[in-house]
Amino acid sequence: MFTPPGPGAAENGYPATGPVAPPLRIIVADDQASVREGLAIMLDLLPDITVVGTAADGSQALEAVAEHHPDAILLDLHMPVMDGIAVTRRLTAEHPDVAVVVLTTYADDASVLDTLRAGARAYLTKDADRLHIARTLHSAVTGYAVLDPQVQAALLAAAATRPTEPVASEPRPVVLPDNLTAREAEVLALVAQGLSNTEISATLFLSGNTVKTHVNRIFSKTGCRDRVAAANYARRHGLDSAGPKSPPST
Repeated sequence: MFTPPGPGAAENGYPATGPVAPPLRIIVADDQASVREGLAIMLDLLPDITVVGTAADGSQALEAVAEHHPDAILLDLHMPVMDGIAVTRRLTAEHPDVAVVVLTTYADDASVLDTLRAGARAYLTKDADRLHIARTLHSAVTGYAVLDPQVQAALLAAAATRPTEPVASEPRPVVLPDNLTAREAEVLALVAQGLSNTEISATLFLSGNTVKTHVNRIFSKTGCRDRVAAANYARRHGLDSAGPKSPPST
């Protein structure tokens, strides 16, 4: 995939032409303090990047973007409170001008596809060096999609090995756990993505009281005491993002 000239262009064989652009303003979001602080220090040393904030979880990432209005965010995929995919969805909807660049240890095709569908512009693994990360940030801000070579290889391998869907098959009924209704499963998925009752109400076009009733019924049926427990329950049953899963074929 073509990557346009970015930082260190001259030293990598690109001609250094045109006026010098202002440095990119970025936020680094990672739940591991050593990784987060190391990335922030490493990138802030580059002349064309300024780290304007850091975040230790998904909620802090959203708050930092709202406060600092960066050009891009370097986002870990698996974080507490709200994961990287849910954060990406929120940022795409609320801050579409902010380029989301995912930097994670996960290169499996499911994680990549979910992240790109959520609106991320680039996906890198943590094997990437400083200049590669910097070039990717610049490319993403200018509208280019960038995938790490390891990620591209995973997608190609998945495409080559995925079995062909049968041409004609009867749709299998979805079986929800603990007698959850389809609407309760929808609400549970949004709870797992970190949305508040007010946000769920706006997303599903329901009244606040109706959402509260659904949440209380979810807690009662699943035995969950709070939203964190409900989010963990949703992830265990495959109800956290893509909705309920069909039962396996027999």
